[in-house]
Amino acid sequence: MLLFTVAGSFWLEVFLKVRVLQRYMRALKSILPVALVFLLWDSYAIENGHWRFDHNQIIGIYGPFKIPLEEFLFFLIVPLAALMTIEAVRKVKKHWLVGDEK
Repeated sequence: MLLFTVAGSFWLEVFLKVRVLQRYMRALKSILPVALVFLLWDSYAIENGHWRFDHNQIIGIYGPFKIPLEEFLFFLIVPLAALMTIEAVRKVKKHWLVGDEK
């Protein structure tokens, strides 16, 4: 599913030149604080047996807090895709204001 997300939105970076990846620090400042909260939540839920990850559907590489690599990638790729999508809309619909226009 992460590959479909990449395929469905990352082309916007190339063809519409939305420049989200060029402004990577801005993207990271938007993504990392929220991702950290949800990764801590994941860690808590895993540790306390509230949920688990199906070993048949992950590749088996774990990061800090026993969280699978796919979960870390999810919290990076999905927000990047969302940022690319909103930037693409802004590119096509220049009169739609988001709030950070100068």
